[in-house]
Amino acid sequence: MKRITIAIDGFSSTGKSTLAKQLAKALSYVYVDTGAMYRAVTLFAMQKGFIGSGKNDFDGLVRSLEDIVLKFSYNEELGFAEMFLNGKNVEKDIRTLEVSRNVSQVAEIEEVRAKLVELQKEMGKEKGVVMDGRDIGTVVFPNAELKIFMTASPEKRAYRRYKELLERGDNVVYEDVLENVQKRDYIDSHREISPLKKADDAVEFDNSDMGLKEQFERLHNHALHVIDR
Repeated sequence: MKRITIAIDGFSSTGKSTLAKQLAKALSYVYVDTGAMYRAVTLFAMQKGFIGSGKNDFDGLVRSLEDIVLKFSYNEELGFAEMFLNGKNVEKDIRTLEVSRNVSQVAEIEEVRAKLVELQKEMGKEKGVVMDGRDIGTVVFPNAELKIFMTASPEKRAYRRYKELLERGDNVVYEDVLENVQKRDYIDSHREISPLKKADDAVEFDNSDMGLKEQFERLHNHALHVIDR
């Protein structure tokens, strides 16, 4: 069976990572969560004081990019790879609402994108990869054999994210999560460098009213059809 590159792009909180993990596991492909990479850089910036306290030092972050080492390490018990930042497991730390509030502005920085896109291309050069993010089908792998663009209403996405954060034990308010989703949508879609947009040859996938099982079955069947072509 031939191996292909599968690029899954879309808005925040559409469930890209969940579906991408399931699809990669079903196909025995490598899964790469590029959003986790941008979140890890954001966490680094917050820890070093480049973000916060009412001021941002993006120049300082750019000068420190060489100090950032990102690595995915597969966790057999969980069934997916976790993000490590400079040798420390930060999988839980990067999923907070505070990181979510800052990640879009970090992702706008040209030097950050250049560093991470280079890493992503290296990770997927052998094919047999499922990668999700904002610009995978348009910038990282414009020649991917299968491109998916995921979307859903902001309200549905915010509610899913809200429930996820509550289940983690975070103290959050739905209205704050919705505001964050809408703000990230705007920033991601309007940034000058690699804005979020649907590739011309991507399949649009609106999962506003779909359960996880239906989503996976549709995506899995679509992938098998492309692989068998």
